[in-house]
Amino acid sequence: EVSFTLAGGGLKGGGRFGQTTPPLVEFLKDILRRYPEGGQILKELIQNAEDAGATEVKFLFDETEYGVESLWSPDMEQHQGTALYAYNDAVFTVEDWNGIQEIARSRKRDDPLKVGRFGIGFNSVYHVTDVPSIFSGDQIAMLDPHQTLFGVHESGQCWNMKTDIKEITELSDQFAPYFGIFGILEKNIKEANFPGTLFRFPLRLKPSQLSSNIYNKEKVLELFESFKTDADTVLLFLKSVNKISLHVRESDGTERMLFQVTSAGNAEDKLERPNALKMLGQAVDSYNNGVPSSTITCVTYQVNIDTQDKTAKETQRTTWLVTNGVGGRGMCAELDSLADDLKFMPTIGIALPLTVINKDDEGATSGFSGRAFCFLPLPPGEESETGLPVHVSGFFGLTDNRRSIKWREVDQWRDPAALWNELLLITVIPRAYLMLITEYVQRVQTKKDQDFPLTPTGTYGAWPNPNLVKSRWKPILQPLFHELLQLPVIYSLCEKWVQADEVVFSELDMDEDISKIVINYLQNSGVQVAKVPISVDVVLASYMAEASEVKKVRPPLLRQVIRKNKHKGSSQEKLLLLEFVLSDANYSDLIGLELLPLQDETFTSFSSPVSEKDAIYITSEEYPRFLYPGLEGRFILESIKSSVMDSLKKAAKSRGNSTFFTYTCNSIFGDALVGILLEVMHDYNKLQHL
Repeated sequence: EVSFTLAGGGLKGGGRFGQTTPPLVEFLKDILRRYPEGGQILKELIQNAEDAGATEVKFLFDETEYGVESLWSPDMEQHQGTALYAYNDAVFTVEDWNGIQEIARSRKRDDPLKVGRFGIGFNSVYHVTDVPSIFSGDQIAMLDPHQTLFGVHESGQCWNMKTDIKEITELSDQFAPYFGIFGILEKNIKEANFPGTLFRFPLRLKPSQLSSNIYNKEKVLELFESFKTDADTVLLFLKSVNKISLHVRESDGTERMLFQVTSAGNAEDKLERPNALKMLGQAVDSYNNGVPSSTITCVTYQVNIDTQDKTAKETQRTTWLVTNGVGGRGMCAELDSLADDLKFMPTIGIALPLTVINKDDEGATSGFSGRAFCFLPLPPGEESETGLPVHVSGFFGLTDNRRSIKWREVDQWRDPAALWNELLLITVIPRAYLMLITEYVQRVQTKKDQDFPLTPTGTYGAWPNPNLVKSRWKPILQPLFHELLQLPVIYSLCEKWVQADEVVFSELDMDEDISKIVINYLQNSGVQVAKVPISVDVVLASYMAEASEVKKVRPPLLRQVIRKNKHKGSSQEKLLLLEFVLSDANYSDLIGLELLPLQDETFTSFSSPVSEKDAIYITSEEYPRFLYPGLEGRFILESIKSSVMDSLKKAAKSRGNSTFFTYTCNSIFGDALVGILLEVMHDYNKLQHL
């Protein structure tokens, strides 16, 4: 038996006890360590604008040095110089003013449709600045996480333009940076009404306790360039914001726009997108109100994204077909339960690129790689790649830094947000994806969107290629293709939409004469033939209910159709059909085909000979045909292609190995030679008698 004596020092007596929160600066430093620097900072501000219902966002790098005579305190002088501005045309609400002060909690969690539902998102701006400020409606506020500018333990200050107008007027230099920016005039101050929101982020010029990250013009322009990388897709799934621009104002007051991106709906149907979004909003309300529905509500509309790069003097338009969907309350009980617990919403958006038109008119997109969005694109990289031919946006559960989607791993198998994501993949996303493809087909049929004509074969570009889809996203495929392959989504060469099990698929090269004749014959015989990309072939082989039932244009099928329908075309067509039916060397399946070409330019059927009189012969060098005049109907046509003749000779030689029948194609030798010579003499004597 072993015993220990433990000596410990504990609290002596009673007193205050409990956990404490870290200082504000330390808390923010931890956020900055987890939040990415770069274009993601601007995206967070766009998210806030989208949440507020803004339609336009502007960013400005301003090199102006403002006065320092009338400031709140001398310490404010270092924040009167170069700054980054962010403007949007929505006004802060009371909830917004309160929410921006609560850094550890987002008020947006109470509204599932708010994009920036992480309260820490806005604080990524501290990569750039130490003193962010906000001007909106009738208030101007400044934040000071160091708690040194406005008093001990004071982390900010707010001025109301109605009640504090005297102080605002006296501190004219302090508030000068807000005048003349994006059309803000002094009358907005005097009228105490600025119909928008303006953020000002004076650049950090020297290391601070919060961050050692120094910002200058070069780094701001790098920030702009980082944003431009995703600019053509930033607006894709947003419902309110439809215009974003980047600007620079030089120290002499010269302002110029560097870049702009806008989104617009279908020019032919201007109400298409507004009506679709209205319907989507009603579906969201129904879900929030607990209205039962076992189906998904989907809307589809066209979106044109225009980018203008003033620096490179380039303009580009990207056209997309976008489907947005809201899962019904009742589609999946587990999903509904998680939605209530997490304050999530089963919303999905899928965008298919249709074309890119730029100044050189280079045409369709190439090398497109689908990515994951959470309303806005997630940072580029392997984790955001899906391998799908579309972009997918969803109300996904993200990691705290919003860089990637949560997935269930061994150490977080029960993570509810990760489970939510997996349920979205097998329930809502496949149905929204299905609607995108079927809507594309319908638009082709109705010739909609003629400002950008859609093509029947273009629909296949929306189909995922199972070989390319990333493993995390493969659960989409089974439920998607299970439904899709039961619908008329295959476009036949007869220009009809049919189901996959109603069509024969051709892998033939349509530039070859033989392929054209074979396919035309099948179509004229009532067979629906379609030609699809290799990626669709992969889908058919993997996801048809019975993969063995995928019918292909091959010799056995053609032989079957010819037996049933015969052939009434030209001799040249018959010769090409013969070449095709011989190509698989299945000579035992030729009986009954009236494709055997004779020297008298007629055709006879392959059949089992009853006697030598029924035999058809192939001449040889030893016994050329001119030795047998008048018997053209007993000889194979000599002018056929050598490859076809070789196949017929092989068919003739195979008669000895067949237990089913004996071919009528023989080379002339032995008794056959004697027999055919007797026929020639008999015919000659008949002519002499006449």
